[in-house]
Amino acid sequence: MVCEALSLTIPFFTNLASNDAKLATNRYNLCRSTPRIRCSSSSAEGPVTADKLENDYALTGSAYDFERGTISITRESLSSPKKVILVRHGLSTWNEEGRVQGSSNLSVLTEAGVKQAERCRHALANMHFDQCFSSPISRAKTTAEVLWQGREEPLVFLDSLKEAHLFFLEGMKNVDAKVIYPKEYITWREDPANFYVNGVYPLRRLWATARDAWREILFTPGESFLVVTHKSIVRALICTALGLPPERFRSIDVNNGGISTFVFNKRGEAMLKSLNMTAHMYSDHVYLS
Repeated sequence: MVCEALSLTIPFFTNLASNDAKLATNRYNLCRSTPRIRCSSSSAEGPVTADKLENDYALTGSAYDFERGTISITRESLSSPKKVILVRHGLSTWNEEGRVQGSSNLSVLTEAGVKQAERCRHALANMHFDQCFSSPISRAKTTAEVLWQGREEPLVFLDSLKEAHLFFLEGMKNVDAKVIYPKEYITWREDPANFYVNGVYPLRRLWATARDAWREILFTPGESFLVVTHKSIVRALICTALGLPPERFRSIDVNNGGISTFVFNKRGEAMLKSLNMTAHMYSDHVYLS
């Protein structure tokens, strides 16, 4: 269907004599008439109506059929489209104490963190999951055990979901690390992609780990998965799925108990459906899909 808008130019008149002003007013009133749109259709099926659009294209605000996304995180075809829910673990002791956590297993869920995990379980209770993947590090493991309680399939622990290894900064209070290791700490906070320790770039390594995790998750039989892990690896998972580099690491934030949702088409291309949902932290909100 081709539509052509018929536009009119309205002149602007100033300093007119009375007769000229009257003529200009008549012309102006003529120009004020409702604009016309002339349409013709080259389709044998006739014009496209609102009902036809609704029936044929399911106008839901998302990409129609999700045929093309950005880039494929798997670089191989999947057996079916996939849905993945990412959850950051609940509040931990080192979160509460303001310490650098990293890959340490010494930080555990607080009582408040357990309650946050229970809120996540309630919020996701109506969702079906074929499998739950978790980091084996304590604070994530305990969160996953609370979330997965009552489900039949066993939890799957992936080393690729472990948090970034931050070497000698781990366990230090942030205020102390800033004073004792100012160069390393400030680089980690302000330029994490270039944070460098003992010949290793932890964040760049995390990007590679996140890609490994996606492959392990997405090539698992099933169509809906729950993933419980840590803040930095959640950021890396989100960024790698969307094709964002390590330099974008701190452009995304995720709260304790925050829920994010991805869907992947059969090409392994990602669409971020929701980011860091926390309504369930403050109410009895239940997510339906």
